[in-house]
Amino acid sequence: MQEVKKLWDEVRELSLGSNSTIERLESPPTPLQFLRDYVSQNKPCIIKNVSLHHQWPAFSLWPHPSYLSKTLSSSPPVSVHLSPNGRADSLVTLTHPRSGEISQCFASAHVERLPFDEALQLVSNSKNGDVVAYLQQQNDCFRDEYSVLGSDCDEHIAWATEALGCYPEAVNLWIGNQLSETSFHKDHYENLYTVVSGQKHFLLLPPTDVHRMYIRQYPAAHYSYSRVNDVERFTLELEEPVRYVPWCSVNPYPSPETRESEMAKFPLYFNGPKPFECTVNAGEILYLLIWFRKAVRNSEVNVVELMQAKHVVSSR
Repeated sequence: MQEVKKLWDEVRELSLGSNSTIERLESPPTPLQFLRDYVSQNKPCIIKNVSLHHQWPAFSLWPHPSYLSKTLSSSPPVSVHLSPNGRADSLVTLTHPRSGEISQCFASAHVERLPFDEALQLVSNSKNGDVVAYLQQQNDCFRDEYSVLGSDCDEHIAWATEALGCYPEAVNLWIGNQLSETSFHKDHYENLYTVVSGQKHFLLLPPTDVHRMYIRQYPAAHYSYSRVNDVERFTLELEEPVRYVPWCSVNPYPSPETRESEMAKFPLYFNGPKPFECTVNAGEILYLLIWFRKAVRNSEVNVVELMQAKHVVSSR
């Protein structure tokens, strides 16, 4: 085991140098610096003071819900993702209705299309164990569902576009609160997360730690949500025909009751190096490429974040 730990340390040093934390830059890098020091080395970083160097109206306007509600009042409905606990797109224990068998599945949120003002109210009024709402639509939702806000920020981040040699394939706008979480996962894209309002907290692991994630195949399921006479109810149903999703098995924060058994099932994770932790504040950008990440929590106020994805060709 000592040899394995030594290898982990060496790989991390190659990825991040001698730093034990994610590097924070005081200002945006030049395209050459960004390409040489971060992109080519698959090294994450946080760029501070973005609002001083990118004069986006979004930084002053979007923190005010009244501005977003007014601007989007005449727009088509937006997609809001609902779950009972804020942990959509994650593993959930399910009791099979016919056999009674208990197993884990990959659960996706219930999605409704609502006027933006109603969707934002659901986010603000979210309660764990009841209904947690998160505006987390993918697939270029900013240039689709929120296109009226396009003039509030640049079409792309110029220094990143020059370094990567392409414009963003997708730009997403997400709004949530402290109840919204994501489980460990990774994308095959260059990701630039800009937090416009609030804070977002991350756990990060380099791609060389893939063996510690215990990626396994889980049957896909989805939540269905109903509201009758002010009684709200979620049901979780397996997809038919059965579809399997490869997903990380590790929950880094098991409950006190399950901690011992979780540590026994996933020793490579719990006995290995701790994930890197970082907080991205309003006016900052986090750069990532193919790193495992878990959004642990947002700040208690509504968090508004803009994510640009630039295509990267890679193998899973």
